[in-house]
Amino acid sequence: MNEALRMDYPRPDRVRGTWCTLNGQWDFAFDKEKVGKKEKWYRALPATHKIEVPFCYQSKLSGIDSQEHCDVVWYARKITVPADMTARRLLHFGAVDYIADVWLDGQYLGGHEGGYTPFTFDVTDLTEAGGEYTLTVRAEDRLDFDQPRGKQSFRPEPFECWYTPVTGIWQSVWLEGVGEYYPVDFRLTPCLERASVKVEVYLNELPKDASIRLTASYKGDVVAVSDVKVLSDRCVQTELFLRHNERLEGFHMWWPHDPRLYDLTIETIVGGEVVDKVDTYFGMRKVEVVNGKILLNNHVLYQKLILDQGYWPDGLLTAPSDDALRRDVELTKAMGYNGARKHQKFEDPRYLYWADKLGLLVWGELPSAYWLRDSQKRNMMRDLSEAIKRDYNHPCLITWVPINESWGVPYIQTQVEAQELADALYHMVHSLDGTRIVSGNDGWEQASTDLLTVHDYTAWPEQLSPEYGSLDTICDGNPGAGRIVTACGYDHRGKPMLLTEYGGIAMAKDSEGNNWGYNGAAKDEEAFLKRFEAITQAFKHMPGFVGYCYTQLTDVFQEVNGLLDMDRNPKANIDEIRRINNQR
Repeated sequence: MNEALRMDYPRPDRVRGTWCTLNGQWDFAFDKEKVGKKEKWYRALPATHKIEVPFCYQSKLSGIDSQEHCDVVWYARKITVPADMTARRLLHFGAVDYIADVWLDGQYLGGHEGGYTPFTFDVTDLTEAGGEYTLTVRAEDRLDFDQPRGKQSFRPEPFECWYTPVTGIWQSVWLEGVGEYYPVDFRLTPCLERASVKVEVYLNELPKDASIRLTASYKGDVVAVSDVKVLSDRCVQTELFLRHNERLEGFHMWWPHDPRLYDLTIETIVGGEVVDKVDTYFGMRKVEVVNGKILLNNHVLYQKLILDQGYWPDGLLTAPSDDALRRDVELTKAMGYNGARKHQKFEDPRYLYWADKLGLLVWGELPSAYWLRDSQKRNMMRDLSEAIKRDYNHPCLITWVPINESWGVPYIQTQVEAQELADALYHMVHSLDGTRIVSGNDGWEQASTDLLTVHDYTAWPEQLSPEYGSLDTICDGNPGAGRIVTACGYDHRGKPMLLTEYGGIAMAKDSEGNNWGYNGAAKDEEAFLKRFEAITQAFKHMPGFVGYCYTQLTDVFQEVNGLLDMDRNPKANIDEIRRINNQR
């Protein structure tokens, strides 16, 4: 395998100088009979395969490439703690699908449930700098309907628009050296009106005679410094005011067309000595809903989004490289889109980093589970709250989507239990993240929501529903997919309206008929562009709509309705697509 695969720093929004990747070759075993715990495989793994982490065993890049479903798999590898990790040592997992249990030299560290969010163990007391240890991971990934799984098939095989499942480790694993006292988390909340950023730092322990030093800079020029005493609480809060520049607004704002970022260094100082340092960044931006419009930095925002499922042919949910993630952002912008709706996936933090850095709006979406019961509800709330914690500081992220098209929450149109879940998720998001917009049940049957969204795959403008002619008939009717837009008992008049799925046009691909898309395939590029332009222009001129989202960026296995194929090759002229998106 290529040793350069996924050796990049996993969290560029919180960088430390002392770290080492644990990606690469691990020992691997299928546990079809689920005997590993009883036989204590965490002490000595009877490995039958080698696997390339962080790629799941179902992917080609893993080196195994088996699509046979197995509930339980095991990993093990020798690790050497770098000699410069002399204070505290953290073991990080970016994501393991779905339940993970972790051992170090046979000693149980703990577990984590949830396939899309990170977790960490402090291994300081079990390790020494320069020491060698055996790290073992057990991953369990059933086909249960109550797991938030997104577009991963809940059958043993892919079908329709559900794809190959992803089991086990699928994001980076790494060791990190930190100080004796260090931030386990921090939140950065910009305030345009005060030209400031609210900083909340959560320390691992409460040190004596300590302070937090914050240093903000823009392109190397220091614009704010603050020292805050650590008193009686591990959470330190302060407001950092930015020094004015020569512009009237007094500071640099983050825009998709001009993504200006501030650097921020967070130092933990104990007894006058710096014991920990982490480098991050933030963007000065605000998103809100005012009078039926979405405002970005107090300016009306029209969103031109692309639906992006984040699958790769060789890595499945895991991008083959950091360059691949950056290229997806670049291609999206090159086609005239200013944002991406990351569909049914909490995306790799490095994708969000490139969206921050290059300027791309992002919608974050909770992967759906598919059976409304109490365990599903708790799983949804847990995973969404953990994603908000992970991604809160990214300026690119402007919208959260808790539910898509009533998946896993059927009968939301009239069922009180389903509506209460949608309402609970909506209010939970706002209580945890008051800086972003929420699309409660994207597509139709909206309960509590900030936006009124419609999904409509009508092929040609003349076939569009006459209900689009009135705001009342849109709110109360079913102009798109035959589903009522507003759930019973809710009134969404006056809220911003967006068409958040449309198009899905395939082009004839091969003689075997592998050309699934909505309303049949276009016979060639010319026919595709004609249909794409006609329906896009129709929706852009629809009265009352403040944005749209085309389905989709790339082909995904049997679903071949992308603007790019799955290898990211354009299927139509990118300049023409950009022209259509940019024309009025």
